[in-house]
Amino acid sequence: MRQLRELKGWSQEKVGVLIGIDESSSRARISRYELGVHEPAVPTARLIASALGVPLTYLYCEDDGVAALLLALHNLDVGERGHKVKAFLAQMNPA
Repeated sequence: MRQLRELKGWSQEKVGVLIGIDESSSRARISRYELGVHEPAVPTARLIASALGVPLTYLYCEDDGVAALLLALHNLDVGERGHKVKAFLAQMNPA
């Protein structure tokens, strides 16, 4: 989460405000989430993911490679997604 936020050039406060946290406490709450001191409830995590433009599963992914795949899949046009996923899976599991 932190890496993506910093890549966008956003402050912790900005992310907090975007998801509806009061400006006075948004930096501290987002910091706690990024450090793993607290884990946001799923509805809050969904808001964070939406604000950052990533799928919810991206925030919970422990493997950078899988996270990159999730993000690439998320960024595909919905019409392309099914075809590209099938092609990718065929490459991974040739019969």
